[in-house]
Amino acid sequence: MAKVGIFFGTDTGNSRKVAKTIHKQLGDELADKPVNISKATVDDLLAYDVLIIGTPTYGDGELPGLTAGTSAESWEEFMPQLAGADFSGKTIALYGLGDQVGYPDNFVDALGMLYDAFADCGASFVGATSTAGYDYNKSKAAMGDEFVGLVLDEDNQKELSEDRLQDWLKQIESSWA
Repeated sequence: MAKVGIFFGTDTGNSRKVAKTIHKQLGDELADKPVNISKATVDDLLAYDVLIIGTPTYGDGELPGLTAGTSAESWEEFMPQLAGADFSGKTIALYGLGDQVGYPDNFVDALGMLYDAFADCGASFVGATSTAGYDYNKSKAAMGDEFVGLVLDEDNQKELSEDRLQDWLKQIESSWA
């Protein structure tokens, strides 16, 4: 098994595309192929010491899932499985997709929800990124002047995504060294 597990939630496929790009950048020897969270169990995640976990934010700051209007189960349905799980000793890098123009009051909130849930399970985190360059009002993913992970706005700043992703991967590289 590779050292890094990549898991994502999606409906439209944007988070999956980012996960596939991350996998391609890291390579098969370092990372296993990305897995949609709808097809994963907590034990699947616990099999890795290093995880890269991604999510879009839906509606008014919701995790993707059936009540948020996705066509299939996703993070919303997975989250109850985390109850009682022990992620102590696991390192997690998070990425989130959001729309800062359309949803400035809950920009990438789902990213913050994942952070809180995995932090409650004892995980350690890497990959916080600056909030500079984004124009939003509020975000559950922001802690001071940093987001808890990589934030991509494919709707309004797609041209910045590739560089942001490359810089973030360089930043978290020490996690699996």
